[in-house]
Amino acid sequence: MATILLIEDEESMATGLRDAFEHHGYRVMVAAEGEAGLNMADEELPDIILLDVMLPGIDGFDVCRLLRKRGVTVPILMLTARGEEVDKVVGMAIGADDYLTKPFSTRELLARVKVHLRRVTDKVPSLGKYEFGDVKVDFTKFKAYKNSEPVDLTSTEFSLLQLLITRRSEIVTREQILNTVWGYDTYPDSRTVDTHILNLRQKLEDNPRKPEYILTVHGLGYKFAG
Repeated sequence: MATILLIEDEESMATGLRDAFEHHGYRVMVAAEGEAGLNMADEELPDIILLDVMLPGIDGFDVCRLLRKRGVTVPILMLTARGEEVDKVVGMAIGADDYLTKPFSTRELLARVKVHLRRVTDKVPSLGKYEFGDVKVDFTKFKAYKNSEPVDLTSTEFSLLQLLITRRSEIVTREQILNTVWGYDTYPDSRTVDTHILNLRQKLEDNPRKPEYILTVHGLGYKFAG
């Protein structure tokens, strides 16, 4: 039974989502504010976190940032009533795996949760350990190091890096990345791929503006050159 941590201050929304997920066999914990959500994430070790952006006290962006800083790698799906492009970019840049704008259908949210959990729990990485430059990655333990220092990668970033490495020297299109990493035929905003690529470069490349390993093939996609 997968455990979901729902951090949502709107009581009716939280109750409805909890009932829906419990009906489908999930264990659901609910926190009504950011600080409580952070504590639950530390104590209960959920399999996925559904995180509202507009929270009292610590907002969802800061909660996401703190979770990643603490080494939490489980998928984080952000929920918000705001749909501006800048909010989506910010959410992905600080480590969110997915983004859903209210109002949304419970069926769509259930589908996305299922995809993220399947990617994390059902797929055994085809790579064990891999090294390039001063970076070492252990895909079996979901650990990464640069210059022998730990690097915090999200579960999505591990999956994206694994895909690029397994198909190194090949061009991988954005559509192929979305299909393989996110499990969707289509995605509300394909720019999320670009944002995750940027995050990987910032964490692993010596010069993110002139990447040596994670390369852009303009008009086509990306490829790994390690």
